[in-house]
Amino acid sequence: MAVTPERIRAVVEQYVELIGRGDADEIAGLYADGASLEDPVGREPLTGREQIRKFYANLAGADISTRLFEVRICGNEAVFHFEVATRAGDASYTVAPIDLMSFDEQGRITSMRAFWSQTDMKVS
Repeated sequence: MAVTPERIRAVVEQYVELIGRGDADEIAGLYADGASLEDPVGREPLTGREQIRKFYANLAGADISTRLFEVRICGNEAVFHFEVATRAGDASYTVAPIDLMSFDEQGRITSMRAFWSQTDMKVS
């Protein structure tokens, strides 16, 4: 049975919300066993939930807000544009990546590729 567009949209929305909360365990729980993560594209991909959890653990304790702009779903893939704003002291760092995710039949993320670079980072 194929994953539904509604399930994919729900996972994308939950993913963006969890990034804002910085909960690495919950974020990693959205991924399938053996999933891959490439953030940003061009960086060595991480494979497996443990490596993925460690990647997201960097968010712990940060003052982060997120906002989802747009989602497009085709088959078992989604591309979405969202914003991540991180406050550190008097500065705010904002980036708006475009992520590409693939999903298995249960709606777990099998791969994630984030399209952004340092030149996309806005500091205020």
